[in-house]
Amino acid sequence: MAHYAIGDIQGCFFELQQLLDKINFDPAADLLWFTGDLVNRGPHSLETLRFIKALGDRAVTVLGNHDLHLLAVAHGQDYKHRQDLADVLEADDRDVLLDWLRHRPLFHRDQRFCLLHAGLPPQWDIDTASRCAREAESVLQSDRLEEFLKHMYGDQPDVWSEDLQGWDRLRFIVNCFTRLRYCDREGRLALRFSGPPGSQPQGLLPWFQVPGRRSEGQEIVFGHWSTLGFVAERGCYGIDTGCLWGGQLTALRLDGEMYRISIDCPCYRKPG
Repeated sequence: MAHYAIGDIQGCFFELQQLLDKINFDPAADLLWFTGDLVNRGPHSLETLRFIKALGDRAVTVLGNHDLHLLAVAHGQDYKHRQDLADVLEADDRDVLLDWLRHRPLFHRDQRFCLLHAGLPPQWDIDTASRCAREAESVLQSDRLEEFLKHMYGDQPDVWSEDLQGWDRLRFIVNCFTRLRYCDREGRLALRFSGPPGSQPQGLLPWFQVPGRRSEGQEIVFGHWSTLGFVAERGCYGIDTGCLWGGQLTALRLDGEMYRISIDCPCYRKPG
């Protein structure tokens, strides 16, 4: 059995198939971890969702911000990029796919690795991250889903406290797991900056470089940050290599000796 993590797809279904051919994926034996953002902006979100759902327990995927955006659009909360998601929203099996999607985790771990879409604030150790993920997932998977989606968007609060409650607490948790790239040394989130390291305002650091990060020592696989490219640093592996933007789609082998396999992606979309 082989175990691979695969970076953000965002509806680039045929590129995913090419990558799986390259790694000789065996759906009867191999395990795939997906970093989230299965959908949106790319041309084949519907095919991507159907394929990964059909893999059953041979695939684990965490929720990304674009996956949550699809849920928000489907429940009438947001209309940005709606046309990119029309194939899913108009599909006969949309309700089955959306229900499957909202039951995906925000955070997954095994004996060695953790999987998430974006990042962790420096105040969280792995047990805190797991507990916070379960808090948000319980609401996403409940009859409070629409109410949650109404309160999901926003950049505040921007710093963690165990005293946070209600929608503020859930919004902070979801922002970390699905949007975080930069924060300051005190863990204050800076969610509006998405460029590569070196382009950010003074005082901000990539989340995985913050000194004293309490998740240090745990191996973490993440996506979300296409301008970062592939990174393997301080036990953190960033594998969103910009498939949608004319970059690459990356698989990282997690069992045995770790190594990276990528394909070039013609599924190019201009930023904006």
